[in-house]
Amino acid sequence: MGSNKLRMGMVGGGSDAFIGAIHRRAALMENDIDLVCGCFSIDPEISLSSGRAYHLPDNRIYASYKEMFEKEALLPEGDRMDFVTIVTPNHYHFEPAMMALERGIHVVLDKPMTFSLEEAKLLQKKVEETGLVLALTHVYSGYPAIKEMKARIARGDLGKLRRLYVEYPQGWLAERIELLGGNNAGWRTDPKQSGKAGCIGDIGTHAWHLSEYVSGQKVVELCAELTTFVPGRPIDDDGVAFLHYDGGLKGLLSASQIAIGEANSLNIRVYGEKGGMEWHQMDPNYLILKWSNRPKEIIDVGSNTFLGDFASWNVRTPAGHPEGFFEAFANIYRNFTKTVMALRNGEQPTANMLDFPNVTDGVRGMQFIETMVESGWKNDRKWQSWIE
Repeated sequence: MGSNKLRMGMVGGGSDAFIGAIHRRAALMENDIDLVCGCFSIDPEISLSSGRAYHLPDNRIYASYKEMFEKEALLPEGDRMDFVTIVTPNHYHFEPAMMALERGIHVVLDKPMTFSLEEAKLLQKKVEETGLVLALTHVYSGYPAIKEMKARIARGDLGKLRRLYVEYPQGWLAERIELLGGNNAGWRTDPKQSGKAGCIGDIGTHAWHLSEYVSGQKVVELCAELTTFVPGRPIDDDGVAFLHYDGGLKGLLSASQIAIGEANSLNIRVYGEKGGMEWHQMDPNYLILKWSNRPKEIIDVGSNTFLGDFASWNVRTPAGHPEGFFEAFANIYRNFTKTVMALRNGEQPTANMLDFPNVTDGVRGMQFIETMVESGWKNDRKWQSWIE
């Protein structure tokens, strides 16, 4: 194994998992990371068989994440893991992340960051105390077209922003498939495992994060409606919200998992005084620009002169070749890795390196969930200031 590579451990991500394989492939894409250990399942036998399938020696495959952190901490610095990726149901995020930070281990976490806002704030405090790096995989911010969109808005191409629409419809939970077993709907629709929100925590947080990332503005208050359309489901499967941002932008967010026929149709549109821009996740290479005094423009993402430095840093393929889901995940891992390596070498990470969702985004994501639940379910006074 290369001595300059980062050594990665995993919690979750076994052969029976949904998102773990994507994390592994994305992490290894740059050849800057080696997977060296893991507890890949709550079932020790699945953890062992998965670790062997990933070509790890038996002594680096653990039956529990507690055992992993205890034994890895005893290894020489050149052998033990540098960071851990945690890809588990939400209620298993906080404890392994805190155990890692307490032992000087950097963290990559799937979103939402924790089960509750209280847990998120504790992680934030520990990150600040230790100076360690925590990355959150809000993957859609990793697409080059989104980075180009963010950069063009920041330089004022659209003028003062007025209106934003962000929509994330899925249809896979239009029936109670969680009762059938054999799928990952079970924990996502169980408040004891997912937390207070279902659809809004799962995909609504992606839509919210994308809106703040692209616009450069923060939500300060919202008015929400949450709905459970499927009878008997104990958690929301659909939600909408009006959003007010700190720069005067007004947004409309919609997230649904009962939109029959939709897969992952995330899209975002932003309008300012001078023009508009939009992006569709299922057609990710194209950024559409709209103007009142000239024809519509379509920017085809790739290695070409149309892109600024911010987007070009994250482009992996020649123009005309799709920059997809794996590449977006890999951009988060690459930027996280380069940040950790720079800090390890006593260097200041560049702005491009630091361009990944961090612990602050994680806390704001949990605040978003709390505020949506408060407005959508619990309060007759619909407009809610951002909960902190």
